[in-house]
Amino acid sequence: MITIDDAIGQATGRLRAVLEYSKTMKALVDAAKQPDFTVESWAPLAELIAVDGFVRVGPFKEVMNWAEYTEFLTNWAKSSDWDCSFRRISEAGDVIFLELEERSRIGDFSSVVNTASVYEFNASDKITAMAVYLQMELPDPAAIPSFENAEESK
Repeated sequence: MITIDDAIGQATGRLRAVLEYSKTMKALVDAAKQPDFTVESWAPLAELIAVDGFVRVGPFKEVMNWAEYTEFLTNWAKSSDWDCSFRRISEAGDVIFLELEERSRIGDFSSVVNTASVYEFNASDKITAMAVYLQMELPDPAAIPSFENAEESK
């Protein structure tokens, strides 16, 4: 599997910016365990972002601006271990599509998910929007309703 660093070495322009975003995210999540880490510590990531007007839509359709997103990231990163592996990246106009395998651990809970993130850019090559989509293992089957006899119950 290709690492983020390997992929960065082969990328230019907006493709490289999105890969730098993931690499910077990893470094900052690791740094968040230090007692002096604050919302302002996300400044290296902000260099890639059009912070005024930025919108992030998460996997649960939660919508955040830059200030809300960095507050969320700060709380998450302080208590999480996170890493990722590169899968694929492509570009269409002002949009970059990035697929990663993401691994995280918070306390005793760990997960491995496939993500597809959509990054939108402005004319200044800054990220203006990001949407995150997840693919994960099926939860406990007992927690999922059965549709086996759905037609019969009409």
